[in-house]
Amino acid sequence: MRNMKYCVVVGLLGCWMTMPAAWAQRPYIGFAYPAGGQQGTTFHVKLGGQTLDGVDEVLISGAGVKARVVEYFRPLNPQEMQLLGEQLRELKHDDKQAPDMMAPLMNTMMMDSAAVTKSPTNSASTSTQKLIAKIEKRMAEYVQRPASAAIAAIAIVEVTIAPDAPPGERELRLATPRGISNPMVFHVGQLPEVSRKPMLTSQFQVLGKEELALRRRPTTEVEDHITVPCTVNGQVASGEINRYRFAAHQGQRLVISTQARQLIPYIADAVPGWFQPVLVLYDANRKELAYDDDFRFKPDPVIWYEIPKDGDYVFAIYDSIYRGREDFVYRITIGELPFVTSIFPLGGRTGVPASIKMKGWNLTGAELQPPPTNTSPGICCVTAHRGTFVSNRVPFMFDTLPECFDQETNDTPARAQKVKLPIIINGRIDRPDDRDVFQFEGKAGDHVVAEVYARRLDSPLDSVLKLTDATGKILALNDDCEDLGSGVNTHHADSYLTAKLPADGTYFIHLGDTDRKGGEEYAYRLRISAPRPDFILRAVPSSINIPSRSIITNENTKLIKTNAPSYTSHAIHVIRKDGFTGPIKLGLKNPPPGFSAQSITLTGTQAMTRLTIKCNLVATHDDFTLTIEGRALIDGKEVAHDAVPAEDRMQAFLWRHLVPAQEFKALVFDPATAPETKRYRKGKFAKP
Repeated sequence: MRNMKYCVVVGLLGCWMTMPAAWAQRPYIGFAYPAGGQQGTTFHVKLGGQTLDGVDEVLISGAGVKARVVEYFRPLNPQEMQLLGEQLRELKHDDKQAPDMMAPLMNTMMMDSAAVTKSPTNSASTSTQKLIAKIEKRMAEYVQRPASAAIAAIAIVEVTIAPDAPPGERELRLATPRGISNPMVFHVGQLPEVSRKPMLTSQFQVLGKEELALRRRPTTEVEDHITVPCTVNGQVASGEINRYRFAAHQGQRLVISTQARQLIPYIADAVPGWFQPVLVLYDANRKELAYDDDFRFKPDPVIWYEIPKDGDYVFAIYDSIYRGREDFVYRITIGELPFVTSIFPLGGRTGVPASIKMKGWNLTGAELQPPPTNTSPGICCVTAHRGTFVSNRVPFMFDTLPECFDQETNDTPARAQKVKLPIIINGRIDRPDDRDVFQFEGKAGDHVVAEVYARRLDSPLDSVLKLTDATGKILALNDDCEDLGSGVNTHHADSYLTAKLPADGTYFIHLGDTDRKGGEEYAYRLRISAPRPDFILRAVPSSINIPSRSIITNENTKLIKTNAPSYTSHAIHVIRKDGFTGPIKLGLKNPPPGFSAQSITLTGTQAMTRLTIKCNLVATHDDFTLTIEGRALIDGKEVAHDAVPAEDRMQAFLWRHLVPAQEFKALVFDPATAPETKRYRKGKFAKP
């Protein structure tokens, strides 16, 4: 198979034999730095990944953002580095033949043909000097053994954000002739941005000799001077601390918020599986004023601090156990900015106007914009607006069941709040060691479900649920219940229980916090109802790369059009709710012309299947957005749900998570076209 890549393919069968290996090589990006920029600016972004040869396009979701590929640098091997050194010496000795000989070499090693293409207006010496400078830079940045080969291929892209581009989170992907990559989080910001110099590729650390691989940066790069408000972008190297000095005035109420794990949720080869930043605020004398390493249960720290007097202040960021690498990327926003710490209630009923109260910092004059009343059931996000500034996003949940509020004091069965099922209760564990108890009437044989939504809605509550009968006998108990659809959660702290009632009578649901904590922010939504069978779907990964129905052979470089369509299969995961075991019919929903899929059925015992997608298109540079839909008959009614695109991400060498994405992208590529592989010998340039 390996040798067949270099053979002339003369038959259709030969082409199809080589395709599966090529299809498997999906482009991958592991970091983007900086991971965002300000409205109305143009800047460069450095991306590290793998299998990016031939990268020629940047895809960014949403409106108002454009990007293009500027440069690409693939990892070089020692033989290629030796050859570069030899050619560099020849160039410095004014070898007149060197530029001509180096042109094809540089096209592949430097991935920048413009740098070596002669122009009638440029002298040979000018061209040679530019080439020398490029080679010297390439050699200076060379790392023989990178810390992570998965992020060693480097693409530089130019991003332009329109002044009126909506602020917030986007997805950035790279496209090559072979397909579309996974998405990376990319933010459109409102504040001026400060970005540190991008890191070079980190060296592999040998056990016991880790210090040999540490970065030696000038002392001038340790601390940056900034003007508040702004957003700072940086990367943390192993053993490093990044500091930022700024002037502040008495009475300023500063919010310093970090995005790190929000940018890259999981790192496969790191423990605990993500960048765990620590944020510290000092005064001019380096006295510690504030410290945070988590905002409640979230790894990204946030500091709120009221400045006591005029002067200089410094905040510092570093990894909690002093790890670091190019993919330890962060964005820190600092200023007197609105920041929402909690809302109540955490959700509402579909079709009913929502009245939401918010708590937080710098919210005087801010208005929370509730979602439209016709929002579909599920979780959406709300933000507060103060002038032109937009706060952090906070989740808000819609459902179709009747709703009520908990009524204190209801902390014992004797004072339990009576409710009629089905019901969703919006409540709080108001104080430490508080309990909320709800009473309902049930009949023998009834199945009852009690489910808490709190942690999944950014509440710090770590719930525990208990179902008892009128005598106090425990019928069901639950602390944590794993929700596979909540892909960025690693502590599934929300409770879920189901039980069959043994007799007619009175029953009680007890809700509390596992650690006996409480407070105004410890809000929850508690559903008590009969089972509501349902399902959700995940399409993994969030992009597909499907071969064209046309094939280019190496014989006379002729295009051979065939009538045979191409096919690819895609993994579909199902997460069943409330005991649903019915079959689910899968297919493409309103596919673009040229795409189709024969429907398949997931049986009640299957958790995953593969949907075969058919393509009748020829290769194109255009990307397509697809939607996979599942339909099932539940309680006599047909229920349809779109599959949420997701990425299968590994955490700390072991655990896997399905991380949702915004879009499901497809690219039709030419399976006979691949980035040309070349080998080099001294004085010659040849194909293998």
